[in-house]
Amino acid sequence: MELRYVDAGVLRVAFLEQGPTSGWPCILCHGFPYDVHAYAGVMAPLADAGARVIVPYLRGFGPTRFLSPHTPRSGEQAALAADLLALMDALQISSAVLAGYDWGGRAACIVSALWPQRVQALVSGNAYNIQDIARSGEPQPAQVEAALWYQYYFHAERGRRGLAGDRRGIARLLWRMWSPGWAFDDATFERTAAAFDNPDFVEVVIHSYRHRFALVPGDPAVAHIEKQLTLQPPIPVPTIAIDGSADGVNSGTRHHAGHFTGPYRHRVFAGAGHNLPQERPQDWVQAVLDARALAAGQGGWAAVSPAS
Repeated sequence: MELRYVDAGVLRVAFLEQGPTSGWPCILCHGFPYDVHAYAGVMAPLADAGARVIVPYLRGFGPTRFLSPHTPRSGEQAALAADLLALMDALQISSAVLAGYDWGGRAACIVSALWPQRVQALVSGNAYNIQDIARSGEPQPAQVEAALWYQYYFHAERGRRGLAGDRRGIARLLWRMWSPGWAFDDATFERTAAAFDNPDFVEVVIHSYRHRFALVPGDPAVAHIEKQLTLQPPIPVPTIAIDGSADGVNSGTRHHAGHFTGPYRHRVFAGAGHNLPQERPQDWVQAVLDARALAAGQGGWAAVSPAS
């Protein structure tokens, strides 16, 4: 496993890489409040299966940095997708298996929906992860609203100050609430918490949770992507969607099936919470391999060389 850097779009992206450079490309994207260590138990098995595994730090996390002080520190979904696409371009990866959850799953879903020719197969934690911002003001059932307390907290200046002053405390609480059965230790948490010391972390996070409720404007540079997302585009690539049965922030996405127009499978990881790959690394690896096999069964994978 090697930490590498590449200039991609508006970022200097830090990413872990493992496996043969000639292997089949597999990009794994983490969420909030997590980092690349979510895939610590996933990378080696996939590399052993012949994958070139790439795990980037998202904007605002770890050593990833903006190239210009003038770039908006946006955390909106379109920006995350643009980052993923730019990373693929910078690494000269024409198509890949994409896998992610939470923020990273959102980026993977958007690229799969808008640029399906770049995606051989998708593994998505919480299924159709593209925000419907136009309908974000519609009230949800009380149980759903209660689970989103942190988002409403971040809407106010009090929440921004709280995150700036106690990012570790908030993240640790979310880990416990979202994955009640995951007995992570202090060392595991601290390995990831170091990624929250990024100088842009607070700005990116606050913008993300305000933009998804249409409370702040987005980055004009990705407005064309956000416009396409208002149509809630379907995802045509072979997909395996995953939920955790004990996810404290998402109650299940079996009803998302209609958003997928290609081969689609839905799985539930029994006892798992929100941080699916770190809580169930072997099951996540199997889902990636099965998604690739699902694509091969449709003839999609065979049409692309392993090093593409």
